[in-house]
Amino acid sequence: MMSAEVVVDLFVSVDGWAGGDGLPPFFGYAGDDLLQWTTAEKAVPETIVMGRRTYETFAALPEAVWSDDREPLMRRDKIVFSRTLDAVDWPNTLVGHDLTNDVRRLKDEGGQRIRTWGSMSLAGQLLHAGLVDVLRLMRFPLLAGPSGRQAAFANVSSADLELSGVRVLDGRIVLEEYRPTGHDIPRG
Repeated sequence: MMSAEVVVDLFVSVDGWAGGDGLPPFFGYAGDDLLQWTTAEKAVPETIVMGRRTYETFAALPEAVWSDDREPLMRRDKIVFSRTLDAVDWPNTLVGHDLTNDVRRLKDEGGQRIRTWGSMSLAGQLLHAGLVDVLRLMRFPLLAGPSGRQAAFANVSSADLELSGVRVLDGRIVLEEYRPTGHDIPRG
């Protein structure tokens, strides 16, 4: 049996911020290509993993923000990793307390891919544990500067990556796909 693929998706500004104070979703750069990419991603069977803060952010969104996305998301398998929560309100959602062991077990069981939603801390822990098969960076064409919030790679261990794909969406958003090599980074 083939192991399940673990995909970490990070949406970042060119200067490496995963979000920013006062900046809209997709940093304000939503376009047709990005919409087509997100629609295609929603069609892939997967288990979504996220941290408590990401869950609470999404759970607090008003219904109007979700448009037609809420019901399909609620049908998906999801795991919220938290040291403080024991239950969540979303259907088809488990609460996990041991990120690396739980993801390792899911990965070893095979089946549908496992993909992160947000959760910089969770992404860093998965990278550190060597559980990530694909790191996808969607770089948005802005420098968040002082508005930047949550540095995407502040607490991530060093890792050698192999570029496995690049796409440009809407003529300005760069989607980079990397695979960890398992090798140490070059040292001087």
